[in-house]
Amino acid sequence: MPSADSPVVFVVSHDRARADLLVPVLGQAEVFAIPDAETLLREAHVHPPAVALLYADTRGVPLAEVLPLLRQRAELAGTYWLAVGSAGLGALLAAGADALISDATPPEALALQVRALLARAARHRELEGRIGQLQRRLETWEHEERVRDQLVHMLVHDLKNPIAAVMGLLEVVEDDDRVPDDTRELVKVAHDETQHLLHLAVNMLDVRKIQAGKMHLRPELVFSPMFEEVIEQACGDVGSGLRDRHIAVEVAPNLSPTRADPDILRRIFANLVSNALKHTTTGGLIQIQVRQAEDETQIAVRDDGEGIPADDLPNLFAAFEQSRLTLHGRFDTGMGLAFCKLAVEEHGGHIWAESERGHGSTFIFTLPLAQDSEDDDFVELLS
Repeated sequence: MPSADSPVVFVVSHDRARADLLVPVLGQAEVFAIPDAETLLREAHVHPPAVALLYADTRGVPLAEVLPLLRQRAELAGTYWLAVGSAGLGALLAAGADALISDATPPEALALQVRALLARAARHRELEGRIGQLQRRLETWEHEERVRDQLVHMLVHDLKNPIAAVMGLLEVVEDDDRVPDDTRELVKVAHDETQHLLHLAVNMLDVRKIQAGKMHLRPELVFSPMFEEVIEQACGDVGSGLRDRHIAVEVAPNLSPTRADPDILRRIFANLVSNALKHTTTGGLIQIQVRQAEDETQIAVRDDGEGIPADDLPNLFAAFEQSRLTLHGRFDTGMGLAFCKLAVEEHGGHIWAESERGHGSTFIFTLPLAQDSEDDDFVELLS
């Protein structure tokens, strides 16, 4: 049995003396004399060699016929095959030999070649070990990530219903004439914060759905009037905080039909308007513009808030990221903008942000126009 720390060298030849000559000059390497191809196939499975010398004149089954089979074995992936001889080397090279050397080479020179291949084999084993460690770490990380995702999904999914119930109760209290005005204001704040919590939960669920490919769009033809309706609904979703802001909506008339899911579009608008709300002060201006831009519809949501530092822009649409420079102290996961990015890209559009510190921010996204066949369907529906 070879030592675990000693590399194994096979000398495949009917002449055992060739192996005996290498033993004293290879130092710590374990040298095995292999008489023929059949023995090579058997022993290579039991003691995988780091280097195998294949003498082209070995009797019996030609080594060029078994070498391709050996190279397919996973346990021999790090083995280096050295063809030795004066004739027949071309067949071994074609069969997968890594190097060639003459059988007239002195043992010392042959040993130098073998040592060089042993060093390569050692590096290969080291790299395989590192790759194995990284693979195990990756598998552990993936397992932990799946467990975390499942836990988050269960928690967030189970939170939706009680949060919605609390919102409903707060609305009942808010509409009760017996509630004093100062208390009513506190109820409004509680309602807005509960609504924000619900948005966080829904965004986390939807981001996970899109990433898992489980959110299926229901696209429709969206014209100018529907854009206005969707924006109005989205502003209503944001909550009472917009009462302290100026909202300017400009939807170009007679827009070419856009292909989009109205419900998801409403969510995109709500998240962008909510983001603008968080970055503006009381009396601030939020502008929403929808216009035609060549072969797509372009939507912009602008605010006159504090702006976003340039260093924050590259990671703005990543989950759990948000600008460090904000006017609010509310916790935010950054899921709203992450959802916007994934949802827009799911539609086949693009989204980006433009900002200058101290001069507000503009979030712009595009949506594809309906194809000609979809336009024809709409014309037929009207006629």
